[in-house]
Amino acid sequence: MLTSLQNSLVKQIRKLHSTKERHKQQLFLLEGTHLLEEACTVNYPLETVCCTPDWQANHSLLWKEACSRCDRAEIVSKEVLDAIATTVHPDGVVATAKRNNRHQLPFTGIVLALETVQDPGNLGTMIRTAAAAGASGLWVSEDSVDLDSPKVLRASAGQWFRLATAVTKDLKATVQQSQQAGMQVVATLPSATLTYWDVDWRKPSLILLGNEGAGLSADLAAIADKQVRIPLSPGVESLNVAIAAALMLYEARRQMSQELGVKT
Repeated sequence: MLTSLQNSLVKQIRKLHSTKERHKQQLFLLEGTHLLEEACTVNYPLETVCCTPDWQANHSLLWKEACSRCDRAEIVSKEVLDAIATTVHPDGVVATAKRNNRHQLPFTGIVLALETVQDPGNLGTMIRTAAAAGASGLWVSEDSVDLDSPKVLRASAGQWFRLATAVTKDLKATVQQSQQAGMQVVATLPSATLTYWDVDWRKPSLILLGNEGAGLSADLAAIADKQVRIPLSPGVESLNVAIAAALMLYEARRQMSQELGVKT
């Protein structure tokens, strides 16, 4: 059992708390039983799994499965587990896995495209909502928060492993590629005349959403096929970006469900 905070593996995993080290090592942290279960369910390859003796005793089947999917498995003391986790009260297991460096998604269905989103809770919530609504995927601009930030993974409630996601170095070029592939690009702007329910979401669509504070850049909004707003009561300036995404994703789902109902 690993008990020393000076152990080389412990030091290596602790470094993954920083964005710079995750990029350098090309690894990310997977914390908690639920995220480990989701990773195993979709056969996501693991690098290292560390757990306390109590956790192993209470999750013997999951431990066995995780061990079969990782390169190294270690029982560690509670002190070591606390040190390698980013959460205040970890539940007893931490794993590492290779970063997903995907740079392409299919231009079909409903896809989110996010510009300079900075809050990991917002990004994780949008991943969770997009997966729940049946979206095809999610793009983030390169200057957004890391897709595999520990807070993003936790906020996604495990749906990080079920939704196709990718980072784009040039979001404008990606938007234009989606248009060339036949997708309609819908941008959210408070000054738009159309509301989001005026859009025919049965068409393949790319939903453009901007930074929490600054919103969507004028450059990106200008190339959108449609600009829409979300109606707000007087005195309400804006909605949280994750809420805005959820409204449009579920309007798209509603329209597509109705169409399927008519066909059947």
